[in-house]
Amino acid sequence: MIRASLSVLAILLWLSACARVDHLGRPPSMSVSESTPEFIAMTEPELFLPESPQRPEFGASLWAGSHNSLVRDRRAGTRGDILTVVIEIDDRAEISNSSNRSRAASDDVALPQFAGLPQRLDRRLAGDASMASLVDASAGSSYRGDGRITRRDKLTLRVAATVIDRLPNGTLHIQGSQEVRVNFEMRELTVSGFVRPEDIGRSNEVAYDRIAGARISYGGRGQIMDVQQPRYGQQLADIVLPY
Repeated sequence: MIRASLSVLAILLWLSACARVDHLGRPPSMSVSESTPEFIAMTEPELFLPESPQRPEFGASLWAGSHNSLVRDRRAGTRGDILTVVIEIDDRAEISNSSNRSRAASDDVALPQFAGLPQRLDRRLAGDASMASLVDASAGSSYRGDGRITRRDKLTLRVAATVIDRLPNGTLHIQGSQEVRVNFEMRELTVSGFVRPEDIGRSNEVAYDRIAGARISYGGRGQIMDVQQPRYGQQLADIVLPY
């Protein structure tokens, strides 16, 4: 049993170390763009019915609705289309609360007279104990708490996203990712969510607050990030230890 546990622990440690070995002495590796859902959506678009042939008298019309028309709406609307997500987050939250509680209780129970029983029992009690002062108890408690939260988030980014699916009600499922490597640090930005076609502007852009179920991640990996993170053993100890 002990050997099996040690083997499982060794495998977990080896798997966790693989991510760090990837950029041991070299910059972090970028992910392959051809394996992303965005690339699959662009290479395998939805199947549409062929366009009906135009009549000869309208063959030279400027208002043709084909995909390569100059007057066609350039906003994303089908699987594989690309649009720009504008992320401008400037949130501020400040919460302050205070609580104060106190309580006091006192009990006094005596039995000086009860058909002569207290007097008989007094002879059997040790010391100066007497039924005339049977119970005398008091208790008190007090509590005071103060809390304050101040938070400020500010983020301004733009990222291209791809329509990876179109739901039956017409809502677009978008997903986008971006990687920028500077020296030995990799900056990663991902965004996903659901967008209504009418919320996409004329410039083929959509604001992040128009994305339902938005999932925005901005982070990175590299040598500096490794130093800022505690070791796995320390993280495990923080979870297991009760103090």
